[in-house]
Amino acid sequence: MSDEKKDHKKEDFEPKIVGFLCNWCSYAGADLAGTSRIQYPPNVRIIRVMCSGSVDSMYILRALLEGADGVFVGGCHPGDCHYIDGNYKARRRMVLLENILGTLGLEKERVWLRWISASEGQKFADTMREMTESIRKLGPNPIAKHWNV
Repeated sequence: MSDEKKDHKKEDFEPKIVGFLCNWCSYAGADLAGTSRIQYPPNVRIIRVMCSGSVDSMYILRALLEGADGVFVGGCHPGDCHYIDGNYKARRRMVLLENILGTLGLEKERVWLRWISASEGQKFADTMREMTESIRKLGPNPIAKHWNV
């Protein structure tokens, strides 16, 4: 396929992103973005979880294997976790997950972990725009169509 066709295909590509958002901070930040009418791409499908530390690596891998082009995990800022150390667990889990992604042949840039508080609706919207553009540049998830789960 010529480079011109590849570039055109990436321009038409709309990434599918699954977002696991902490109930206490990131989900409230997303809610603030919505109630404040701050525009962000509709590419993100949000799943509310009680804590970013409760997002198991298998949830992220399953989302990618099922066809998501990217996965976003949003949690409380370090030191502000409702469950004391849940966001630290999430950070440790993400480091381990990077090795698994490499083994599967996926770019680590497909999975993001960000700290967004309940008062940061604009930051949530900006992060979603940034992630959507980043995933668009990476192109479609190369392993989703090769797995039958």
